[in-house]
Parts: sequence; C-alpha cells; structure tokens
Amino acid sequence: MSRAHAVFSSPLGPLTAVLSEDGLCGLYMKLTKRPLSPAITGPRDDTVGREVAEQLGEYFRGERQVFDLPLDLHGTDFQRRVWALLLEIPYAGQSTYGAIAAALGEPRLVRAVGAANGSNPVSIVVPCHRVVGSSGALTGYAGGVERKRFLLDLEARVAGSTPTLF
Repeated sequence: MSRAHAVFSSPLGPLTAVLSEDGLCGLYMKLTKRPLSPAITGPRDDTVGREVAEQLGEYFRGERQVFDLPLDLHGTDFQRRVWALLLEIPYAGQSTYGAIAAALGEPRLVRAVGAANGSNPVSIVVPCHRVVGSSGALTGYAGGVERKRFLLDLEARVAGSTPTLF
C-alpha cells in the first residue's frame, strides 16, 4: 500500500497527515524528538493533504463540526469498534471509557477501551479527545492533556455550551 504524508501548522502545533490511496490513515501531533518513520508515513507530499488541512482549518476556526474525509483505519476489530463509537460522540459532547465499554456490550473492558482510544491513529478527526474519565476528569491524551483541554474548550465555545456526557 502506497502512502504519502503532508505537514501543516495548526493551533496545536505541526500536524502530520498520512494518506493512502483509500484515505486518511494517520494524523499525528509533534510529540517527541523522534520523527515518524518513513515506513509509517511514506514520502512527504504536501499536496496530498490539502483536503485534510482545509477541513482541520475549518474545524479550528469553528466553521466545521463534522469531518467529511475518507478514512483508512487499520487496527484490530476491537479497536475499530471503539473508533466507530468515537465517531458517534457529537461535537462538544463527551463520553466516558465505561460508557463506551458498555455500548460495546463489554462493560468490564474499560481499560481495553482506553488502550484502543489511545491507539486512535487519526486523533481530532476520530474524536478521542471527547472521552473523559468517569468523574469527568481529563484522563490521558496522546497529544497531551493540555491539547485535549484546548479541543474540548474550542468545541464548547463554538457550540455555546458546556460539554455534556453522551
């Protein structure tokens, strides 16, 4: 499978979008000094990520609440089931790991839901930032809790409400 990647700026810092022939398969924030592997990203070609950059720009400006991008997600069946439920959490809404586990019919798999959430390869587009702890606390985010807070605050501000549990 051929992949290419594009890098663009955002209020969260540089984002790297990885695309295959079938769609967006990765969206990564700069987190570490270690660059993403070419085996994961393919060659850099900023033209391939134009639509991703455009839709994310609209999102950050408060003009887009739902993404319309083809996705090419690779993971286990369980991970894909979790990611599908993440897509159902409405803009400016929130859910908990326990609620997602229950929706899967697997209420004891709260930690596995957390691991699948943390393995989401297309954060923001598949809104893993909308998942919080059972107390409402911001628990973990691959991009850092401060970025999670930024995304939740952005959505609440645009929606003119406080986040509600879904």
